[in-house]
Order: sequence, then structure tokens, then C-alpha cells
Amino acid sequence: MSKKVAIITGASSGMGKSAAFNLHEKGYKVYGMARRTEKMAALIENGMEILPLDLTIDESIVKAVDTVLEKEGRIDVLINNAGYGSYGSVEEVPIEEAKRQFEVNIFGLSRITQLVLPTMRKQKSGRIVNISSMGGKMYTPFGAWYHATKFALEGWSDCLRIEVKQFGIDVVIVEPGGIQTEWGEIAMENLNKISGNGPYANLAKKVITSSNKNKSKLTPVDVLGKEIAKAASVKKPKTRYLKGYLAKPLVGMRKWLSDRTFDKMLMSQVK
Repeated sequence: MSKKVAIITGASSGMGKSAAFNLHEKGYKVYGMARRTEKMAALIENGMEILPLDLTIDESIVKAVDTVLEKEGRIDVLINNAGYGSYGSVEEVPIEEAKRQFEVNIFGLSRITQLVLPTMRKQKSGRIVNISSMGGKMYTPFGAWYHATKFALEGWSDCLRIEVKQFGIDVVIVEPGGIQTEWGEIAMENLNKISGNGPYANLAKKVITSSNKNKSKLTPVDVLGKEIAKAASVKKPKTRYLKGYLAKPLVGMRKWLSDRTFDKMLMSQVK
């Protein structure tokens, strides 16, 4: 029997890259996809395939999926990992940047999913793993646009799961907590650029300082790489996997605390 074929977006670094190696070790034929193909050399060296992918360009998405289908004739797993965090005050983030955040984190993800579904339906099997965040269940200062995409992804994934179950397709959500990746640095760089000066600067600086203090506590990226590979490969997956620094306590507190009490708890961490 031929190997199962897995597509992983955002495979040039972090959780996507780690998940690629973990699935490869499990015997999957892995296609890593990302804009920065030069950063995926290690995948090639270890027997995986790479393809360029820009989730903001429809032609790029179509070409990537078509290439896999032409070569393999099947797609068994899609891991929607690509994404980034656009931080800054709601007032100051340009609406063009807000739209780009949705374009990458939601619409690009949705488009590649649409393109793999016909093949999975035909196979009567498949697994779609959407990398959300604990930020899809709670919120943080200056992360409005990022959290909006992750809240949207949670509901979108729940609807998709019900729709495609009849075709033997599983939809799984992975909700990482704080992880040792580029994500945090990029988010804080965006925050400083957008809101480091002006009316929100005082609070923004406090949030950046707090984030930097917690770097040593973040969960190693391979812990999530293994969790994502598990979600993609186990016979009967859970609908959600919550993993990483502060993920379970923060999501738990958000569930049980009132809005204002949770607000106070958050702000007590950035004094």
C-alpha cells in the first residue's frame, strides 16, 4: 500500500517544521509548504518534498494542491499551520493589515481546504488539522485582529467537522499555548511598530516587557510538533488538543471567570 500523503502549510519553521519531521518518521509522504522555501532545505535533506505557497495568492494555492495531486493522486492529511499574529491597538492597526491577517489565517486556510476536500470525499477518508490557539478561546491586550481570526477558525472548524463527517473525513483543532517559536517575537515587533508610540504606548510597552519575561517558560516547539502529528495520525482523534504553556489554565479560567474578573487577571500580569 502506498504511503499516506500529508500537506503541511507553514512548514519552514516552528510547529509546522517539527510536525513535518514527526509525520515523516511515522511513514507519511510529507509535502512541506511555505513562502520561504529556502528555509525548508532540511526537509529535502531528510526525504520530504517542498513546494512554494503564498496563502494570499489564489494561483499559488491552486498550483500547490494540483502539484501534489498530479504526483501522488491522493491527499490524506492537510495540516493548516501557516499563520501569524498581528498585534496593535484596534484604533491604530491599518485596516489593510487587519484584512491581511484574515487573508492568511482564515481565507487562505479555507481556500486550500476547499481544494483538498473533493479528493478526500472521493477517497472516503481524510484528516484536516487546523492549528488554532488558546487565543481562539481567550484574549490578550492588543491582539484583537489575531484573536478574531482564531475565534473564527474555531467556529469554522466545528461547522466543517459536522459537514464532512459523512464522507469519512475528520476535522481536528490543535490549540497551542505559549510555544518557543518566532510567533511571539513577530507579534511583539508588530505591536511595537504599531502602538509603541502614541496614546497606547504605555500599555504596549508593558505588554512587550511582560512577553519578554516569559520567554524562558514557553513550551519547546517539538512538544507541539509531536502533538500535531498525533492529531493527524491517530485512528480516532479528539476534536481538540490543548497543549503548551498556560494553555489549559488560561482557557479554564476564561470558561469559569466573569468577563471583568478575567480582564483584571490579564491586566495584573502587565503591571
